[in-house]
Amino acid sequence: MFGQKSELYGMIRFTPPSKAELAVGKILLSEPFLSDAYFGRKAILLCEHNDEGSFGFVLNNFVQVDLNELLEELPEWDARISLGGPVKHSNLYYLHTKSNAPGAVQVMEGLFMGGDFEWLKSVIDSGVVQESELRFFIGYAGWTPGQLESEIKSHSWFVTETSIQNIMDTSVEEESFWKQLIEGMGKGFGHIANAPSDPSLN
Repeated sequence: MFGQKSELYGMIRFTPPSKAELAVGKILLSEPFLSDAYFGRKAILLCEHNDEGSFGFVLNNFVQVDLNELLEELPEWDARISLGGPVKHSNLYYLHTKSNAPGAVQVMEGLFMGGDFEWLKSVIDSGVVQESELRFFIGYAGWTPGQLESEIKSHSWFVTETSIQNIMDTSVEEESFWKQLIEGMGKGFGHIANAPSDPSLN
């Protein structure tokens, strides 16, 4: 498949390299021609990566649903909710920047996952947490041991980093966010960000 793309585009490279450093806190960006409802032109925050596998949350796949429609016990929340991936759609997950959250797990410096449910309700009710400090996901993206490494070798993902501010921002449009992070990888990536999702249209 990738050989055909190379022939089509000559010396212009559109696919990710076959080697990348994977670590918690990294961002996975799908290659531009991936046709997949969950992962096509998506950005995934890698929240766990070890010998037992990997998991993360899709940052830019938003769904039209209110927080208290998912869990009646939770107050209204204006920020958009993302479909975190194809695994465990019955579960609600959240990232936040509150280091004092009981039971939270640090993903990277300044960013945490989960925590005590009663704490969550209280900080939303009291207004002490802002939309830029808390965001929700339905489900997650998961990989079995070695699966993500295999996908990297098959040129499926670019691997990069971004700021916590970008991770927590739910206002950017889905594909625009992917393009922004692709372009942020440096000189020589602009043609990838601007490539059509269908390679035959280029």
